[in-house]
Amino acid sequence: MKKILVIDDDKDVCLLLDRFLSRNDFQVTLAASGKEGLQKLEDNIPDLILTDFKLGDITGGELLKKVKEKHNEIPVIIMTGYSDIKVAISVMKNGAYDYVTKPLFPEEILNTIKTALLQVNEENDNPEDESAENQKRPKQSTPKSDKKKKKTGYIFGTSQASRNLLNQIDLVSPTNFSVIIYGESGAGKEAVAREIHNRSNRSKMPFVAMDCGSISKELAGSELFGHIKGSFTGAISDKTGLFVLAEGGTLFLDEVANLPYDVQVSLLRVVQERMVKPIGGTKEKEVDVRIIVASNERLLNASKNGKFREDLYYRFNEFEINVPALRHRDKDILMYAEYMLDGVNAELNKNITGFSEEVIEVFKTYPWHGNIRELKNVVRRAALMCQTDTIKVANLPYELVNHDNIHFSESESEPPEMSSSFLNSGSTREIMSELINPNHHSRIPADLKEAAKEAEADLIVRTLKEVNFNKSKAARVLNIDRKTLYNKIKYYNL
Repeated sequence: MKKILVIDDDKDVCLLLDRFLSRNDFQVTLAASGKEGLQKLEDNIPDLILTDFKLGDITGGELLKKVKEKHNEIPVIIMTGYSDIKVAISVMKNGAYDYVTKPLFPEEILNTIKTALLQVNEENDNPEDESAENQKRPKQSTPKSDKKKKKTGYIFGTSQASRNLLNQIDLVSPTNFSVIIYGESGAGKEAVAREIHNRSNRSKMPFVAMDCGSISKELAGSELFGHIKGSFTGAISDKTGLFVLAEGGTLFLDEVANLPYDVQVSLLRVVQERMVKPIGGTKEKEVDVRIIVASNERLLNASKNGKFREDLYYRFNEFEINVPALRHRDKDILMYAEYMLDGVNAELNKNITGFSEEVIEVFKTYPWHGNIRELKNVVRRAALMCQTDTIKVANLPYELVNHDNIHFSESESEPPEMSSSFLNSGSTREIMSELINPNHHSRIPADLKEAAKEAEADLIVRTLKEVNFNKSKAARVLNIDRKTLYNKIKYYNL
């Protein structure tokens, strides 16, 4: 049984982690302060340490340093405030294995712990024998591409589209060009940006990412440029901006078209002058940062519509990369799925060998509107459901197996409101007819009640697709409130 030392001055957090980790077959030791944690570390050396960053007596960073001085082999995971990038970068540089943000999600913590322990086990497997053997023979290291796969989680396939993408990355990586990355949601734009960074001369410096679509208008400028204490309501301390945190490295701005227009004005000046001034500050600081931006809409079109500054677009548009959708890389789908399955096997401690022929056929014919992100979620879910050594069709989500029978409309010109036509009796009868058709891919419902449930689930999926998965619109089309829709989505596990 693996031993975990949990250090947190919040007794409730300690208690919850103790119960959760104990249920998952870990031996847990608790410490309410940094000093107590260091003492218990010496009394009973754990396999892993999980510590809060803000402790009562010392910081998690100071504790990490003391741990690494004597026990460098023990992985340390830091718990810190949500999206505190400065802390995250600091602890990772000082030797932390990883960090998790609060509020805590049990599955995220469990997966991080299992991955850390698995990596330690792999590194400790016969180290003396390997060392002696390596002295007798030329060293054969893992190819660079393999190392990058493990580091970034991104792989390149053998299709022509994937080869073209890799050629573009190889071409622009050694330069300091600003890059615009276009692609559908879930296609891997951030992974491509990380790959550019990892193949550049800046690879040893920070890669800092910001999702411009998730930051409010009030906070966007503060996140990018930082602020001085008291510069606005809520500025209770100085904040270092992302430009400064990314010094010498790469700043990635995802969905950059969502930045507020006034922030775009300030961003343009920083890009032109390479000088940044925090909000409320008087002193400018020179920055050396490569900028990579991403968008799922063309920035030139956004500039013509008044959403994005045209001069800023031309500043960014030194090089352009288009990430192909997964459905345009159909030859790579199985390779991606197998790669993801290897990771899930390690995460879930399973030994699933692959996919059945029927599953492979479904993967090849499904349009993958959610791209690589959707494929990863499907593989994770299927692996969790799988009770054999091979993933079968029964382990796949309903809408994936039956996408041919759901008949989603591919037209984007039809207004979402038109989808209310689904609710007429003819559509309902059509769905019911499909569900009880002997040639239908799924099993025949056992009774009328079950058939009605499957018809309702099918209708919800069709409607969501018609409105591009906008749940508010889907709820209006279905004439139900959003809370009811969410409950039904959860109930049917859609």
